[in-house]
Amino acid sequence: MHQALGILETTGFTPAIVALDVMDKTATVRVVQLELNDFLGVVIKIAGEIDAVQAAITAGHATAERMQGKPISTTINRPDDEAWKAIDSLVEFNPLIQQNVVTLPTYREPTVSDSASFALGFIETQGFTAVFEAIDNACKAANVEVIGKEKLGGGYVTIIIKGDVAAVKAAVDAGQSKVEGLGKLIAAHVIARPSESVLALLPKA
Repeated sequence: MHQALGILETTGFTPAIVALDVMDKTATVRVVQLELNDFLGVVIKIAGEIDAVQAAITAGHATAERMQGKPISTTINRPDDEAWKAIDSLVEFNPLIQQNVVTLPTYREPTVSDSASFALGFIETQGFTAVFEAIDNACKAANVEVIGKEKLGGGYVTIIIKGDVAAVKAAVDAGQSKVEGLGKLIAAHVIARPSESVLALLPKA
């Protein structure tokens, strides 16, 4: 059983993933799972020693707050075995949004993704037209690869790209510039050298 469980819930996918990257780089913790709720929310669950979990959650909460992710967080010391039945979720597919609403981490062998020049980029909007225009402009602006699309309902959609840091930054900048007038920009962010936990939850980078 986990010594401590940290829970961070945000509005929006990008603030949650950026916060996870910060948490994983702040302390020795491991991600347990990612779970979507039906109200634009993403829940990240991490585990580890109590001090490490508390430090990670504090850092992650602050990051999500800066990104206007409206975070809610807590740390549970030694979760009760009976309570764990409700806290731990099985992988679940939602046919309405055609994707998993519970994701377990899948760790991989070191790849080019471990290079210091590797980055992930996120463009999240409320409105599909906006994000489709944004990602087309992003891909035309720089040599990047689209690795995934995440939907939260309520029109929230995130496109994830990968590539060299400079290329990803250029692509994200170009993409977000196309959102205005087509939808609402929720987040546009670049993670340089993403943590193992982030890579374990996203499509293979």
